[in-house]
Amino acid sequence: MSDRDSTSSPGSAPVVLLVDDDPGQRQLVASLLERLPVRILTVESGEAALAVLEGQPVDLIISDVRLGGISGLETLRRARERWPALPVLLVTAYADIRDAVAAMQDGAVSYLEKPVDVEELRDLVRRALGLQVPPPTAGDAVPPLPQGVVAVSPAMQDVIREVALVAPSDSRVLLTGESGTGKEVIAQLLHRWSDRRNHSLLRLNCAAIPENLLESELFGHEKGAFTGAVQRRLGRFEEADGGTLLLDEISEMSPALQAKLLRVIQEGTFQRVGANTERRTDVRVLAATNRDLEQDVAAGRFREDLFYRLNVFEIHLPPLRERREDILPLAELFARRYAPGATRFSATATTCLTLYDWPGNVRELQNAMERAVLLARGGIILPEHLPRRIGRAGEEAASVEAAGEGQRLEYVERAVILQTLKQHDYNRTETARALGISRRTLIYKLRRFADEGLDVGPAGGEAD
Repeated sequence: MSDRDSTSSPGSAPVVLLVDDDPGQRQLVASLLERLPVRILTVESGEAALAVLEGQPVDLIISDVRLGGISGLETLRRARERWPALPVLLVTAYADIRDAVAAMQDGAVSYLEKPVDVEELRDLVRRALGLQVPPPTAGDAVPPLPQGVVAVSPAMQDVIREVALVAPSDSRVLLTGESGTGKEVIAQLLHRWSDRRNHSLLRLNCAAIPENLLESELFGHEKGAFTGAVQRRLGRFEEADGGTLLLDEISEMSPALQAKLLRVIQEGTFQRVGANTERRTDVRVLAATNRDLEQDVAAGRFREDLFYRLNVFEIHLPPLRERREDILPLAELFARRYAPGATRFSATATTCLTLYDWPGNVRELQNAMERAVLLARGGIILPEHLPRRIGRAGEEAASVEAAGEGQRLEYVERAVILQTLKQHDYNRTETARALGISRRTLIYKLRRFADEGLDVGPAGGEAD
């Protein structure tokens, strides 16, 4: 086959060959390229990739560096011997950067670090194949959020878009972020928007179960396997077969169990404690942690190979202090949950809620609202109904230096306007009257909020 024969015929869709021994990674990358006008072929090894190249034209190879047989680098070397002009995009973990740089010198078009960044992947593929940026399509739309999920801030809207992108695949997802940011809520959304939604979503907190019992919780046990095992018990991997399993606080798992978890992820097989027979399971694994797993890998506390298996796609949940536009909608949500009747917030309480930094994130806000509703007895929530630390924070924030005060007050203004707008069913005239500002001023502010990506209701704030 000549260099010219190694590309598709004019007018046909370019052919992209995905090479990865991880089915979830192959499926993920393929789904990320669906918007591009390309035809995608997938194989699980470098040997299979070379066989495809011998049999048909290919325009671009996207290959993982670490493969079960010959490596991605060796696949690149052999392919370039036969087809020197064929572009190759390597997908690599941070520990492989030096190898990837060497691959660049060997003629690879570029390399990507795991977890794959969506726009970077698409941009590299477009450049390698000379494709134009496609216009937005209806397929880019995010499904309606279920009741109880709040994503008003641009930061959370970005998270929801990532969820909508990866949910339909079977790819493993690593959920990161501080405690209380809502990782379990996002896991539920990933399951709800997946093809596994008619099966179970199970959660296991790896930090809440003693190490000697965690293996049984994961894989089950046979009768008599250990003291107290009076009957056979199914583990979470069996119970969640066909569905989704969330492993929370994954960083707390012992090295021995990490090895067994790696095996079931790679091969789909496991053994119950006390059994000799292999069992198969089809489970999508989601993992969550509030720790920096890369630091744990570097320190030898977490297996590097397991980290990359779990971290096919990472979704980071920002802390509540970085998405202040969500504070009041969340507070309203929790107030409705705990109050038998309608509950309102005073202007001062609203300021305190918005300016407080919420080190405990959404979980702390929920607890604060439960307390406030009890004290307010279904009426207006005042600053004295909030925990003292929140009221003090509001007072301190009100007296900050002018340099920082402007930004905080802007957060407050934006949150109050959006809250009032929602309370009046997005009627601009009634909202402006309630806020004590002109309708023209309100429309101006709503246009600015819309430009920042915030939801301001129908017509982007132009009309009632």
